[in-house]
Amino acid sequence: MTAVDGPRAAALPAPAPVTPGLGPPAAASATPWRRMRMWAAAHAVDDLYQGLVPASVPYFVLERNSGYLAVSGLTLAAALGSALPQPAIGLLVDRRRVGPLAAVGVVLAGLAGLVPGYALTWSLVLLSGIGVAMFHPVAGRAARIDAGDSTAAMSIFAAGGSVGFFLAPVLAAPALATLGLAATALFVLPAVPVGFVLLRAHQRQAAAAKVAAVTTAGGKDLWSPFLLLTTVEIARSVLFVGVNTFIELYWLRHLHAGHTAAGAALACFLAGGVAGTLAGGRVADRAGAVRTVQAGTALAIPTLVALRAAPGPGTALLAAMTTGVAINIPFSVLVKLGQDYLPTRPGTAAGVTLGLAVSIGGLGVPGLGAIADTWGIAAVFSVLCLVPVPGLLLATFLPEVRPAPPQDAQEPPAQERRRPA
Repeated sequence: MTAVDGPRAAALPAPAPVTPGLGPPAAASATPWRRMRMWAAAHAVDDLYQGLVPASVPYFVLERNSGYLAVSGLTLAAALGSALPQPAIGLLVDRRRVGPLAAVGVVLAGLAGLVPGYALTWSLVLLSGIGVAMFHPVAGRAARIDAGDSTAAMSIFAAGGSVGFFLAPVLAAPALATLGLAATALFVLPAVPVGFVLLRAHQRQAAAAKVAAVTTAGGKDLWSPFLLLTTVEIARSVLFVGVNTFIELYWLRHLHAGHTAAGAALACFLAGGVAGTLAGGRVADRAGAVRTVQAGTALAIPTLVALRAAPGPGTALLAAMTTGVAINIPFSVLVKLGQDYLPTRPGTAAGVTLGLAVSIGGLGVPGLGAIADTWGIAAVFSVLCLVPVPGLLLATFLPEVRPAPPQDAQEPPAQERRRPA
């Protein structure tokens, strides 16, 4: 079933043209953006609420005098809610028609905007994390069908999430600075129309599926490489969530910059993340997925060191942007590579790579908060400089995969090979 391209390469069949509950893919003549734009936009809105949590952290510290460990608990709540249910929801997506989960998940994620007090805030952030868990497996599975075997097309969907994280501080900073923490309630509004759009999309897909021939992806699931890939994604997630949570406080408390400069630092980091996500997909289509993951992980080391060593807020802005690029180069590549390793379980793969592995990085944030409380905020970034090292070592063992050759290129049956010319 597999063909070997060197000792570490396995051939996997191309994704099936139709998957139960999701309908047929878009027409081949459509551009990648036309096929992916709905899921990218929905992903942006969904992850807007994840990005709202770290964007609000400095205001909990300054307005409510919360400690670093206490505000890290909000990131932990989002991580718990979005991480724990992901595998179960992914398994359900692969077996049932659960398209409405995408709509419900986005609307629940909007509840993160209601934050009248810490206890209720923690509970609503946990609930919004569950909403994120409901969205990612469904959307990731549908996006892969539309993207086909193009990592660049899949990166458009993944970049939607990066755009959501980028928009969170851009939209939240002026509102929070003007109205305080109560302004976060404004951000519940985008979830409702996007949830409605997703529900309508599911209805159209379900109607198309009734008249489509139903097939499933073939091939052998490679669980060992997938588990290895998951650990690499967790290391990447610890980096992203750690920098995303503490970069503004680093500007405020260590570099002694103002709120505007701190917000600009977070915006530069997240803008670099969007660029890195899109660049990673294009590079992977040319250089290979595994090489792209390794290159992005390796590049994160010098950029983090440059960020930690920057003498002032101005010179550190460029390091913040390049760090965002490096950390996110492997993002969409890991998502697609995970689905290549599990060709019969695309929902499960998306739930783990987009959800569980990404969100579980937030479980390390309280530890980083404890380091900040004990040794200062600069110590957090010293520790983060070391995080890519184990990720890079693990990435060297990832096998490259490629689609199986077309049927007419396969070796002919034995009786045909014996037939004389």
